Amino acid sequence: MNKKISLGLALSLVAISIAVTFILTSFFSLQSYNEKVVDVNAKSKKYSALQAMDTQVRKSYYGNITENKLNVGILKGYVNGLDDKYSRFLSAEEYLSQQNIDSGMQFGGFTLAQDESGYIRISSIVADCPAYSAGLREGDIITAVGDVKVIESGFDSAVDALNGTEGSEVKLTVRRDGFDKTIQFTRSNVELITASGEMLAQYIGYISLTGFKNNTPDQFISILERLTTNGAKSLVIDLRNNIGGTIDALQQCLDPLLPEGVAVSADYTDDRTETVVYSDASELDLPIVVIVNEKTTGEGELFAAALRDAGKAKIVGSRTYGKGLMQETIPFDNGTAVILTVAEYYTPVTGKFNGKGITPDIIAENDDMSSDFQYFKAIETLREWDQQ
Repeated sequence: MNKKISLGLALSLVAISIAVTFILTSFFSLQSYNEKVVDVNAKSKKYSALQAMDTQVRKSYYGNITENKLNVGILKGYVNGLDDKYSRFLSAEEYLSQQNIDSGMQFGGFTLAQDESGYIRISSIVADCPAYSAGLREGDIITAVGDVKVIESGFDSAVDALNGTEGSEVKLTVRRDGFDKTIQFTRSNVELITASGEMLAQYIGYISLTGFKNNTPDQFISILERLTTNGAKSLVIDLRNNIGGTIDALQQCLDPLLPEGVAVSADYTDDRTETVVYSDASELDLPIVVIVNEKTTGEGELFAAALRDAGKAKIVGSRTYGKGLMQETIPFDNGTAVILTVAEYYTPVTGKFNGKGITPDIIAENDDMSSDFQYFKAIETLREWDQQ
């Protein structure tokens, strides 16, 4: 038999429901409001401190203030405050340079580092670029750029003087073996070669990958097709000193080697997980040995781990660097940008490796620098694999 409730009881239940809803809504609204107040107060203190500093500097600083440099410095300092070695703010000039680097182009054809002496040191240089043809070599110390002396102007200012319009001339004072000489060359953008290869004995194809730039996939696939067409029965892929690069380039290089499935995923700060590298069903059916070392970084580590996780390769060498964090470049309207760590990578079997690196299947250390033990161990591993 159905039981009926009185109108008064029904109204009471509705009132209680409305009251509970109001209390819960008020509680969460108050909580959100308090969080916002705390956030506003924290921001107010931060900006007040910055304003106080700016006021004092403009009042007391004995020197000229360049507003653009000051603003860039403030933003660089903000990102530096994150204490993340992979995140950094880029000025408009630095962002243009970074875009060139990601594309596989390098201004001048060489990379720079600050020497312990305070001068500029050439840390690497592309053979046959204009600077190399003019006589510049890896390890050279730049003491002056034109009339700009490195020690007097500072490292950053001297590097700025080195940059310039493509096609223009630049004159460097270079110190080598204790002697100074002048080297002059034409500024130019040089395409970087990040993939190279050759056929070894017993139809072993050898490919070296030093990074994953936007032009790397074309270079890599061209070499891969040449080696397989010429009868390669196995591959050695050398990732030693691979500095990483872009995830898109990694995807294009891995895809022809892997079976269909998820190769690399990423966890984001908002508890979101995304697949960042997925391979189609087409795969290369050849034994592969990957060589790594302690300078194999980022996308280089992902390349090795993804191949091993899919059962496509064995890893030979020493434990890798351990950079498993994903950076995103976020541009701003004024031409500047920020490179920001936004996620952590992992592969299906290896998992997350940030800070600990990837352990090879076969540990091989190059203790004797006169011979490449890691390389020969990779060849030996392939031959043993072929005999199984």
